Amino acid sequence: MSLPLAGRRVLVTRAAHQAGKLSDGLRALGVEPVEVPILEIRPPANFRQLDAALRQLDLYNWLILTSANTVKALAERSACLGLQLTLPASVKVTAIGEATAASARKAGLSVMLIPESYVAESLLESLTGQVSGQRILLARAEVARDVIPDALRKAGATVDVVDAYRNVMPEPAPEQLRRALAEGIDAATFTSSSSVTHLAEAAERSGIQFPFAGVSAISIGPITSQTLRALGWEPAAEASPSDIPGLVQAVACTLQRPPLTSHR
Repeated sequence: MSLPLAGRRVLVTRAAHQAGKLSDGLRALGVEPVEVPILEIRPPANFRQLDAALRQLDLYNWLILTSANTVKALAERSACLGLQLTLPASVKVTAIGEATAASARKAGLSVMLIPESYVAESLLESLTGQVSGQRILLARAEVARDVIPDALRKAGATVDVVDAYRNVMPEPAPEQLRRALAEGIDAATFTSSSSVTHLAEAAERSGIQFPFAGVSAISIGPITSQTLRALGWEPAAEASPSDIPGLVQAVACTLQRPPLTSHR
């Protein structure tokens, strides 16, 4: 049976170990996923702050986990230190998005709060009235934006921010991107602001104009969309809900519209 979007090609920019769910969802539509990983997860430049936090988790009232990568990084570093990633009953865990919460539970953590939106900023609304006088550990990617810790501090919390990992660009990415565009793509998917900025960097290294002419940008959520707009690329669609199934649905809706221009 012919699938509705057979023959369409969509760029998948997720890290290699995380691309499967999105690519599988696209294949179910008949879309050919074109995987160009432009993010690679590496350890932080320095483990000092992370190690100190892991050794004294009982000092905190809240642990905020920003991604599944964060959970993996905490679990792996705890094991390296000979520690169990266990929390006293007094420490409450909140996870940004269902995927992060699932990873946390798999690591043995009990998640108390999951913000409604995949977008990190919705955490602030979820925690309203619960953070004054609290000490919070925020574990995240190195060089992440500071909107959350700043807002939590304004709400009266003491916030310790630790780098759990770094997002870097894989060396093959620029050449892989050049080949993918030469063969033609209909849309590009973005699951984070980092995926936008890294793709723009890969394009620059390849001498490719960014945004890509005739290619629809499809974003997972409002903050990713803001980053796209800041780089001059208006999203053709934004996932709702802001998760991988929502992103797949946004791709389906976008590709069922008439194409922007011919780019083959």
